[in-house]
Amino acid sequence: MSTPTSPTIRGIARALRLPLALLLLMVVAATVATLIQPDERRQGRHLDPADTSAQGAKALAVLLAERGVTVHRVERVAEAAELATDDTTIVVTSSVRVGLEQLTTLAELPGDRVIVDPFPQDLPTLVPGVTVESGARPTSRLPGCSLPAATAAGTVFTGGVTFSAPEHGEGCYHADGEPTLVSIAEEGVRTVVLGDGEFMTNRRLAEDGNAALALNLLGARPNLIWLMPSPLDRPPPGEGGESFEDLIPAGVLWATLQLVIAVVFVALWRGRRLGPVVSEALPVVVRAAETVEGRGRLYRSRHAHDRAAAALRAGALGRITGRLGLNHDADPDAITQAIAVRTGRDPVQVAEVLHGPPPAGDAELVVLADQLDTVEREVRGS
Repeated sequence: MSTPTSPTIRGIARALRLPLALLLLMVVAATVATLIQPDERRQGRHLDPADTSAQGAKALAVLLAERGVTVHRVERVAEAAELATDDTTIVVTSSVRVGLEQLTTLAELPGDRVIVDPFPQDLPTLVPGVTVESGARPTSRLPGCSLPAATAAGTVFTGGVTFSAPEHGEGCYHADGEPTLVSIAEEGVRTVVLGDGEFMTNRRLAEDGNAALALNLLGARPNLIWLMPSPLDRPPPGEGGESFEDLIPAGVLWATLQLVIAVVFVALWRGRRLGPVVSEALPVVVRAAETVEGRGRLYRSRHAHDRAAAALRAGALGRITGRLGLNHDADPDAITQAIAVRTGRDPVQVAEVLHGPPPAGDAELVVLADQLDTVEREVRGS
């Protein structure tokens, strides 16, 4: 059996089966995930005041309206800026969908603010001095503070994340010693940061003091601007201070680098391997006579009488020296003399046959072949 040392089409296809299968599996998984991804319009958007699903906040919007608060649902910061006055409260439910320039505009608007589950990188712009500390399991918690809105509500289902409150801020509903609600009042403007807004949803509003806290925070002023940021409100890369690289999570770059390294290792592992030379059996056995005849025709087609004569003389000398007990590299004169003694021929004639000039044509080549055959036969028979 022969073992190929160079890659073949079949070998390459066999080596690529696993990577192709994994790639196909990833494509199928991504397609399935896309197809089964919940539709926001059907499942509801979290804390949407116009949504009646369990995740929405339609019930809270109705209660606010009954208390005389006008609720304005907007999807762009520009719309919020047109409505904002000193008598408004602005609720931001998903700051991650707001671009950096829009965040700055949002932070400069008049009125109170309630920031729900903020993106950590957005806090320095929206609420300077407040940072995210750690995660907190949502559960029913006591106020643990003197904030009127919290003490009036009592126990509330909250959690999400905890914050570090500045000295002039007040923290409530603590988890592991850190507040999940921070309230900061400056120059008549109050900003409240919530680690989780689940207590305001249609599902949780009737539990504990959830409704009371939500109404106290969002109903303090006669107008409420409920910002449900749309992804379209985020500026295109490069136009809002954020480049395309800024929008790529850092983990993606590391994952790509690791993938490249893995591909290189696989290529080196499955690539061509140089091993020892392996002899291969000829696919067809060719008889020696056919080989000789083929080489003879090749010499004849190129008129290589000299090369043909040299091949005939070399073959004859190899066989004759073995009969005479001489080495193949013996001196030509010694070989000639030994043949002359063995056969009784004239040494000059033997030297002419074995080492003479090359023949000029086919006829002379045939004569030389006969002479070599005669000398070899005489040596063998003596």
